[in-house]
Amino acid sequence: MKKTLLILAGISIFQFGLSQNSLLIPDTITGRNINLTLQNGTHQFMSGAITTTMGVNGDILAPTIILNKGDSVNFSVLNQLADTTTIHWHGLHVSPENDGGPHTYMTPSSTWNPSFKVLDKAATYWYHPHLHHKTNKHVSLGIAGLIIVRDSVESQLSLPRTYGVDDIPVVIQTKDFDASNQVVVHSNSDDIIMANATIDAEVDVPAQIIRVRLLNGSSQRAFNVGLTNNQNFYQIASDGGLLATPYQTTRLLLSPGERAEILIDFTGKNGDSVELKSFASELPNGIYGATTPGMMTAMTLNGYSPNPLNGTNFKILKFKIKPQNSSAITSIP
Repeated sequence: MKKTLLILAGISIFQFGLSQNSLLIPDTITGRNINLTLQNGTHQFMSGAITTTMGVNGDILAPTIILNKGDSVNFSVLNQLADTTTIHWHGLHVSPENDGGPHTYMTPSSTWNPSFKVLDKAATYWYHPHLHHKTNKHVSLGIAGLIIVRDSVESQLSLPRTYGVDDIPVVIQTKDFDASNQVVVHSNSDDIIMANATIDAEVDVPAQIIRVRLLNGSSQRAFNVGLTNNQNFYQIASDGGLLATPYQTTRLLLSPGERAEILIDFTGKNGDSVELKSFASELPNGIYGATTPGMMTAMTLNGYSPNPLNGTNFKILKFKIKPQNSSAITSIP
């Protein structure tokens, strides 16, 4: 049966390779009073049966929350799931009672009201459930969202920051689906790659410098991020905020939960297409996503092999480059 499912998954990957889907761009929430509702939903990932999902203020994923350093913010988080859960502000410095860890849980139909002052520097953070034994399930079914913190230092730099235009959020995940198109949790056969819950995703970007906020939202898989033709790009921020100087590279390794901000220069490339890829063929054995998952050949994970994503290069997202806009950033600060 499993062999049959793997064959079907391979067919799905091939079929989606023939078509492109517009990248889902999550909505944004701003302000000092933020309302979030955790809810059950459905999503059409692929043709056939729809998939049961979870989301925040919608059927899948969560809105991007934009905060300012120094602001005091109040949240109202309503749990409309038929399951106990939490919401954790991953990377933010908050007190334990506001952190949303396994000890701060919400039963079904309850509301949690954390409040805190934003102490962190400008960076990309994220939020997700963090309940003991349920984190993987709730994130895999869709509850994951970015948090963008802005501050006076970042705001003075000449950086792209028009959300969804030249400042693109990208939540990278892999999933395993059964024959009924339902997500299989705790699976090593995570052979479907997606960006922002979009399989075979593409996004229009202007022919200028764009900013991409990357989150590895997968449970286990590491991504060795790069561009087609080994085009250079610049890392400008990590989990903790802006780097001292831009770091020019052709590869960026992201482990689960890790974030990074990169700049890509598409100046003069109007009409071209460039792919964001994971070069998993270059991963050393012992990292989930490499050809072999452990340092010793005796180490095996059920479903890990054969998984077509392991030890091979694959596309995450296609950038379709359009004309430069009137507020273009054209140099690396």
